[in-house]
Amino acid sequence: MKKIRMIVSGRVQGVGFRYTTNALAKEIGDIKGRVWNNEDGTVEILAQSDDASKIARFIQAIRKGPSRLSHVTYVDVQMAQFKDFNDFRIND
Repeated sequence: MKKIRMIVSGRVQGVGFRYTTNALAKEIGDIKGRVWNNEDGTVEILAQSDDASKIARFIQAIRKGPSRLSHVTYVDVQMAQFKDFNDFRIND
């Protein structure tokens, strides 16, 4: 199981970023985790998959900005440890 934590910077709040990230995870398939806004204006994502190539596709799409209104300037990606998720959801 590959697990990552991403902190996404740029214009990523108020532009549908979390919703398109959720849709992206479902489109790629087998991506489970959570996405939420941080108080500092970044978006945080926890993602996991048994398929490392799907995680790589997910990271690449996040770097491009899944929302057409967003503008990603930086993505910090780290290997992470967290409890297993059964689905992908938006945390409010």
